[in-house]
Amino acid sequence: MSGKLHSVCAASIRAARLVVAAAAAAVMLAAGMPASASAAAAEKTVLVTAIVDHPALDAIRDGTRDELKAAGFEAGKNLRWEFQSAQGSAGTAAQIARKYVGENPDVIVAIATPSAQSLVAATKSIPIVYSGVADPIAAQLVKDWKPSGTNVTGLSHMLDLNRQIDIMKQVVPSVKKVGIVYNPGEVNSAVVVRQLKGLLEKQGIALIDVAAPRTVDVGPAAKSLIGKVDLIYSTTDNNVVSTYESLVKVCNDARIPLVASDTDSVKRGAIAAYGVNFYALGRATGKVVARILQGEKPGNIASSVSRDLALFVNPAAAQKQGVTLAPAFLKQADQVVH
Repeated sequence: MSGKLHSVCAASIRAARLVVAAAAAAVMLAAGMPASASAAAAEKTVLVTAIVDHPALDAIRDGTRDELKAAGFEAGKNLRWEFQSAQGSAGTAAQIARKYVGENPDVIVAIATPSAQSLVAATKSIPIVYSGVADPIAAQLVKDWKPSGTNVTGLSHMLDLNRQIDIMKQVVPSVKKVGIVYNPGEVNSAVVVRQLKGLLEKQGIALIDVAAPRTVDVGPAAKSLIGKVDLIYSTTDNNVVSTYESLVKVCNDARIPLVASDTDSVKRGAIAAYGVNFYALGRATGKVVARILQGEKPGNIASSVSRDLALFVNPAAAQKQGVTLAPAFLKQADQVVH
């Protein structure tokens, strides 16, 4: 057989095999039997990004992944799952957003405000589910708490600031000056500082705020509050939480009581926090992602606020920071950290 004839015959055989394979796949699908080609087509892609790595945001990521598995979407089987951290850089967050949009996934999960803002600016069509955002309206992710009609939905961990003030007063009943370290470039942190200042003033308490636009600024900013405040309060500001030990060290050394809004921060040295269970927030986020993977449009799903709150208390931290906690306050705790 000549080389030319052999090539023609080989091509004909390959074409015939493709026809047979396609026909077989069609028959298997009609019979309700899985074919490898259909399995590949059924694989979903969920891309996840967070502005930085720290326990609260990591818990959201892990809870989302675990909930998707419970819903039948498992990484390595029928789900392509990818996570990237922006390592605290807004510029990197924007790069990740552009990369993710270019891959045209089924859903993008954006954890924390800066990552969510970068993604919302990058696409108006790919479904985005935000999580770990205190105020999505102030961050201009959605207009209100109703279904957005856009490609964006998600979950907030917005807290009742009056309840936060109540916790501060239970830790330090005589508090007159509260200090706070925050990144003014993080819109949700700026909103909390503004709102908290107004609420504290109504109770005759002053708020002294110090800017920490970078993680390396957190320790020095906290030191500048020594001798000026009765208590330091920390929000879920990502710069602060990602380097929380530097804040704790200042408070321990200067014996300044430290109260948080992030329960994971209590394990790291804050005296108390009444806040969201971030793993549970991740599981709730996973439920929303699963609904979209199953065919719902994100614009038809209203944004919501997590109400899975708990009071964590750390008596050892209180002792280091010069505070004696009332027995009645300890009894309120959902978890006492030892």
